[in-house]
Amino acid sequence: MEHKSNKLPTFYIPHGGGPWHVMNDAFGDPVGYGKLKEYLENLGQQFSQKIKAIIVISAHWEEDFPTVHFGSNPPLLYDYYGFPESTYHLDWPTPGNPELAERIENLIQANGFTTKREYKRGFDHGTFVPFMIAFPKDEIPVVQLSLVKTLDPERHINLGKALEPLRNEGVLIIGSGMSYHNMHGFLSGGTNAIENSEKFDNWLSKTVLNSKINERDTALMNWQKAPAAQECHPRSEHLLPLFVVAGAAGNDTGLIDYTGTLMGIKISGYKFG
Repeated sequence: MEHKSNKLPTFYIPHGGGPWHVMNDAFGDPVGYGKLKEYLENLGQQFSQKIKAIIVISAHWEEDFPTVHFGSNPPLLYDYYGFPESTYHLDWPTPGNPELAERIENLIQANGFTTKREYKRGFDHGTFVPFMIAFPKDEIPVVQLSLVKTLDPERHINLGKALEPLRNEGVLIIGSGMSYHNMHGFLSGGTNAIENSEKFDNWLSKTVLNSKINERDTALMNWQKAPAAQECHPRSEHLLPLFVVAGAAGNDTGLIDYTGTLMGIKISGYKFG
């Protein structure tokens, strides 16, 4: 029982749009973004004193092979466009962890993956925006792991399975994406976009809550068959971090950890274990 209690959960969090965390109007939805900010703050408060490090899988980094960041002090990558000049001078000097990066690399390779190393790339906004809120003291080492460009669902679930041992080593595994990611839908704010987000969100939450792990993973691998799937995710890079953390969950069941709306669109976050 003591061993199980030391096993950390895995999380799939919504990271919002661009540098919303420093924008006064929060894209015209201060209520929706305020709720998301409160969620991220609570997440950080819950785990900051309990963990040794974080591995993050962001929707905003894709490579030909799973790529692990080995940098000791990664900069920030301001991978957004058209925002105030101040948003391109944000600072969050959290350290990397080459030793943990090597551990991650070894686990992934042991599970049949070819890997790459990265040293210079900065933390993208899928990482630094939510983490500046959740972990503002920038003291906890963070290692970023890329997605694979093929966006193959089963491959990403298996990638997560390779990471599961880290949960017993004080490493918090976080997937950063969005359960809805259609920019036209966000900007239009129309009834169809809202209804589509609700249909897909209902399916996704039901799938995550399925206690039969094989059924859950099979459903995730076939996510394109879900109601309004293509309308909510014209491309699946913002959904795939969920598959990685579901794989890392092993036999642990999932639950809805966050639910809300952004610009009228339904979004959710999930916790496993």
